[in-house]
Amino acid sequence: MQRQPWLALVSGFGGLLLLMAVAEIGGLLVVNRLRVDEAQLHQRFLERSRILETIRSSIYLSGTVTRDFLLAPEGGAHAQLADLNSLRNKTDAALREYGKSLETEESAPFASLKSEIEAYWKVLGGIFAWSTEERDKYRYQFFYSELIPRRTSMLQIADRVGQLNEQTLQRGDQRLAGLVGRFQFGLLAMTCVTLLGGTALAIYASYLIIRLQGEARLRLTESVAARASLQELSAKLLRAQEEERRALSRELHDEAGQSFSAIMLEAENLLDLNHNSGLVPRLESIRNLAERGVTETRNMALLLRPSMLDDFGLVPALNWQAKETAKRTGLRVQVLAPDMQHELPEEHKTCIYRVVQEALNNVARHAQASAVQISLQQHSGELQLSIQDDGTGFDSQRVRGLGLLGMEERARHLGGTFAVDSQAGRGTLLKINLPLVELSKNGSS
Repeated sequence: MQRQPWLALVSGFGGLLLLMAVAEIGGLLVVNRLRVDEAQLHQRFLERSRILETIRSSIYLSGTVTRDFLLAPEGGAHAQLADLNSLRNKTDAALREYGKSLETEESAPFASLKSEIEAYWKVLGGIFAWSTEERDKYRYQFFYSELIPRRTSMLQIADRVGQLNEQTLQRGDQRLAGLVGRFQFGLLAMTCVTLLGGTALAIYASYLIIRLQGEARLRLTESVAARASLQELSAKLLRAQEEERRALSRELHDEAGQSFSAIMLEAENLLDLNHNSGLVPRLESIRNLAERGVTETRNMALLLRPSMLDDFGLVPALNWQAKETAKRTGLRVQVLAPDMQHELPEEHKTCIYRVVQEALNNVARHAQASAVQISLQQHSGELQLSIQDDGTGFDSQRVRGLGLLGMEERARHLGGTFAVDSQAGRGTLLKINLPLVELSKNGSS
C-alpha cells in the first residue's frame, strides 16, 4: 500500500461506493417490500370487511324476507322463498371466501358463526312448510322468540369476527412498524459505516496528498538546486572555454605566429644573400608557406578569441567580426552602437560577442539573406542587443537548434532575456536584454 497508494485509494473508494450502492439497493427493496405488504394488508382487510358486510346484510334481509312471508297473504310464499334461497347462497359463498384466509384467533368465532348461520337457515327453511293457520298462529311468537334472537346472536358473532379482522390489521401494522424500525436501524448502521469508511478514506487520502506534496516540494527543491548547479556548471564551462580560447589564441599568436614570422624573415634574408638560381624558388616557397602559416595562425587566433575584444573593447571587435563576415560571405553587415560609453563587464562582452558570432554564422549558412543589421544600446540599466536579417525566416516555435539554445543559455546565465521573432519569408529578429545593475551602481558611485 505504501508503494501503490492508488491501489488502496481505488479499493477503498470502490468499496465505499459498493457499500453505498448495496445500502441503496437494500433500502429500495425494503421500502418496496413494506409498500407491497402494506397494500396487501389493507386490501385483505377491506376484502374481509366487505365479506362480513355481505353476511350481515344477508342476515338482515333474511329477517325482512321472513317477516314478509309471515305477513303475506295466501299464495305469496314462492317469491319470498326464492329471495331467501338467494340470500342463503350469497351468505354461503361469502363464508367460503372468508374461510380461505382465516387467522388462528378467528377459527373458533368463525366456526361458531358458521354453525349459527347454518342452524338459522334450517329454522327459516322450516317455516315455509307452514299452513295458513300455522302462520297465523305462530308468526308473532316465531318472529320475536326465534328470528330476532338468532339474528342478533349471529350479528354479534359477525361483529366479533370483524373485531378480529381489525386486530389482524393492527398486528399487520405493528409488523410493518417493526420492519420500518429495523430498516431505520439498518439504514442508520449503514450510514455510520459509510461515514466511518469515508472518514478513514479521507484521512488516508489527506495523508497521501500531504506526503506527495512534501515529496513534490522536495523534488522541486532538488530540481531547482540541480538546475542552479547545472547553470553554474554551464557558466563555469563557458568561462573555462573562453579562458582556454584566450590561452590558445595567445599561444598561437605569440608562439606559432612568431615562429612562422621568424621563418619568413630568415627566408627573406637568405633570398637577399643568396643569388643562386636553384635555391631561389625553394626559398620563395618556404617564405610563401611561412606567410600562409602566419595568416592561418592569425585567423585561428582571432576566431578563438579576438585580441581586440580584450584590448580595444566590444564595439571594435563587433566591427571587425562584421567586416570578416562580409568579406567571407558577401553579406552587408551593419553595426549600430551609438550609446556605448561605459566599459562593460567581461562576461557581458563575451556573451554579446559570441551571440553575434553565432547569429552571423546562422545567417550565412541558413537564412539566405543579403543584409544583417546589428544594434547595440545601453539604456536604463540594460544592455539591449538586436540582430535583424532579411532572410527566408523559419518557424521559431518548432525549430530550436543548438545555436539558439546556446544563445539563450548565455543570456539567462547573466539574468537576461532572449527572444526570437521569425516568420517564413519575413526574416528573423533576435533580441537579448542583459541587466547592468552592478555597472550602473559603479558608475553612480
